[in-house]
Amino acid sequence: MCDRRASAAAGLADVAPPDVGEEVWRYSRINELDLDRFSPSIVRPDAGTSVDATLAGSAAATVVLCDGWIEAVYVSDAAVEAGVSIGSVADMEDGADLHDAVLEAPVDLFGHLNRAFCPEPLAVVVPDGVRLDGPVVVVSHVVTEGVAAFPRLLVHCGADAEALVVEVQISDDVESLVAPVLETTVGRAGRLRHAVFQELGPRVWQLAHQEIRIEQGASGDLFHAGLGGDYARTRTDCRLMGRGAEGRITAAYFGVGEQGLDYRTFQEHAAPDTVSDLLFKGALDDSSRSVYTGLIRVRPEAVRTRAIQTNRNIKLSPNAWAESVPNLEIETDDVMCSHASTVSPVDVEQRFYLESRGVPTVVAERLLLEGFFAEVVAAAPHPEVASRLRKGLEAKLDRHTTVGERGPA
Repeated sequence: MCDRRASAAAGLADVAPPDVGEEVWRYSRINELDLDRFSPSIVRPDAGTSVDATLAGSAAATVVLCDGWIEAVYVSDAAVEAGVSIGSVADMEDGADLHDAVLEAPVDLFGHLNRAFCPEPLAVVVPDGVRLDGPVVVVSHVVTEGVAAFPRLLVHCGADAEALVVEVQISDDVESLVAPVLETTVGRAGRLRHAVFQELGPRVWQLAHQEIRIEQGASGDLFHAGLGGDYARTRTDCRLMGRGAEGRITAAYFGVGEQGLDYRTFQEHAAPDTVSDLLFKGALDDSSRSVYTGLIRVRPEAVRTRAIQTNRNIKLSPNAWAESVPNLEIETDDVMCSHASTVSPVDVEQRFYLESRGVPTVVAERLLLEGFFAEVVAAAPHPEVASRLRKGLEAKLDRHTTVGERGPA
């Protein structure tokens, strides 16, 4: 790990900083970021973070990270007996093979910074044929003012194995930067579900990267709930590398105030008979902003691909702003691919239908928004994730309803 960090740090001077002139950073707020305001965490914090009892109670394992450091690990006896390994990648015999097994080279400056300054990459290894009954819960907590935190999670789901990993990303009320990296492999006929519940504080910048590689006959489901942060960006690369591989990406986000929520997705089909399905739904209130840009790429060998990409946005304020840019790049025929995006206010006809039956306007909007997000909430991979998302959306809707009843200042 020391050699890897030293090599990455030495090469930072050669890494070009991101710029809004690049397509992958277009529409972002990256030019507002002053990296000099933040410093990497070099001392292990002691925050005493607890795991939500409703998640921990059913978990096969729970892990707490603070500023990227591993604070606590608990693995159930059943998971240990099944051969599941969870802990610092540096302590594992095959740690060198796990690290960068999926992500050979970082995709941007923040990936390079993560490689150089991640204090303790966390590995979750589910052996071939093992099926975990409960989730692996990882709580990533940012606690230090002015810190640049670089958590890294490596998940390997073996052949014919099955697992659910739930990340809960939270912070204290601090001004900080967090740049997490997720590397995931799903072996032949494996089934992995991964969920992120992001509820960072209002002064936190997040620049995340997820990379998932799915082999023959395997499936990988990624779920994201984006509610917090000042500016929160997630790039997701879903690579379908074996015949019959399936990848699904589902997300819900809700921006308020001056929040910026930014999503970039790449669905790569590199084998025949692969399937990908993407659904992102978001609501924007006040002066918040969202960005979604996505690319479905079908390689020449990926015949009989089926791919869907859908992004829906609702503006609740004339000052809110959403950018939605779906793209297709198809290098073969005999495929079924589609993409769709919408940015609009609440449907006027639907709202009028409820108003005409005596429902107040703000209540009618709330009911329609709850229905709008219901499809994503139903897709949550664990009941507690669905419950937390529902409560988070309700809190945002309560705020919108209260402002609507009070009227503009």
